[in-house]
Amino acid sequence: MSQSSGKNHVAVLAFPFGCHPWPLLNLASKLASAAPDVRFSFLNTAKSNQKLSATSGAHLPHNLKSYDVVDGVPEGHVLTPGNPLEEVELFLEAAPESFRKGMDMVVAETGQQKITCILNDAFLVFGCDLAADMHVKWVPLYVPAPYDLSAHIYSALLHETYAKACGGGEAHGNGGAVGDLNPIDKTLDAIPGLSVMRFGDLPPEILQGNHSNSSSIFARTLRGISDVLPRANAVVMNSFQELNSTILTDDLKSKFQDILYVGFLTLIVPTPPLPPSHSDATGCLPWLDEQKLTSVAYISFGTVAAVPPHEFAALAEALEASCVPFLWSLRENFKAFLPNGFLERTRKQGKIVPWAPQAHVLSHKAVGVYITHCGYNSVFESIVGEVPMICRPILGDNKMNGRMVEDVWEIGVRVEGGVFTKKGMVKSLELVLGHDDQHRRRMKEKIRDLKELVVKAAGPDGIDKDKAQTVTTKIQNN
Repeated sequence: MSQSSGKNHVAVLAFPFGCHPWPLLNLASKLASAAPDVRFSFLNTAKSNQKLSATSGAHLPHNLKSYDVVDGVPEGHVLTPGNPLEEVELFLEAAPESFRKGMDMVVAETGQQKITCILNDAFLVFGCDLAADMHVKWVPLYVPAPYDLSAHIYSALLHETYAKACGGGEAHGNGGAVGDLNPIDKTLDAIPGLSVMRFGDLPPEILQGNHSNSSSIFARTLRGISDVLPRANAVVMNSFQELNSTILTDDLKSKFQDILYVGFLTLIVPTPPLPPSHSDATGCLPWLDEQKLTSVAYISFGTVAAVPPHEFAALAEALEASCVPFLWSLRENFKAFLPNGFLERTRKQGKIVPWAPQAHVLSHKAVGVYITHCGYNSVFESIVGEVPMICRPILGDNKMNGRMVEDVWEIGVRVEGGVFTKKGMVKSLELVLGHDDQHRRRMKEKIRDLKELVVKAAGPDGIDKDKAQTVTTKIQNN
């Protein structure tokens, strides 16, 4: 690209949900800055583009421009409250045609400058066919963890093995099994680099398999990852390879034409100084300034993930009972699930906002624990902020990330039983924020070692293999 004559044109196709658009836009921005003669056209829904422009729009390189595509929601259609996957399904149903039309529009606007490469979120598996039809290069970005990608690549084998362990019957996507057998606690020893994981950690669409009666377009899309990604010219990873075992890294390299680790695209490493607290319109930073060192529980479950209503109530009851100061990023429509009188009773104890500047919050010295759904980007934002986690996995790769956080990296805990209860949550808060100084110190040391690995890997010279192995061994054996 950097040697181009100005004729190259990259179409960047976004998956407009959760954290996914931000890494893709950041990657496109970095590429556009490095290749100023290449045109980049970022295609995304209007709703998602508006969110992105609020944080990044004014700083895009001159050769990167955003365009809106239709979101697939029929005119006049009212989305079902509490069902975030409905919007995802409608989008995916319309997406292949929406992006075709969007690219046609962009080509016409740019004076018939034809598209020469498609860069898209890997969840948009139809990008492979679009690129093939247009006879152009195809490069997907995989936003979740490398071990999640490995699970999808081996999805057929995993489903077959799980079904056999269930007694030869069809495996259930809820982690259960047919008959009396329950193999969810069996390790994934057959998959290179995944022996630490359990069947119960896998995304449900893998356990369901290709023969599931599920009509979910999203599930079918994710199951298509193993078929199409090996056909890509290169797969870009939102991660550092030094964070994973050599076995996993080498096996993934053998599955693709090329695999490129570009680091965490939502992180700025090393972390810049916090902005002046008075400049934070949300009021989060001024409120944190008034709290004691490492005393606050920060709570956020992202923009798509949502826990069941009764768990919201249990979490709120645990916060109130523990008297732990809390900062909760909670959308307005979820406040109805809180216990009666909770907001009034905890007015001095906590602060609830519809949105928080998460990276800044996690870098504030008052924050002592992050209560999270365990999304991959959120996990490493917490690591860079040196904040231990309490994990309540919800969807996708969340359970695999939680397994790494608690059992491998030892920088947090998963909630007892996998769901929020008042008793279990009070126990988790006590474990992370309580009086066991030795446990807290050990967790902090582990998270600092992991942060060191991330910072070194993100540096201009990266980190050599021997140094990476030394740090990784230290993290695992402290």
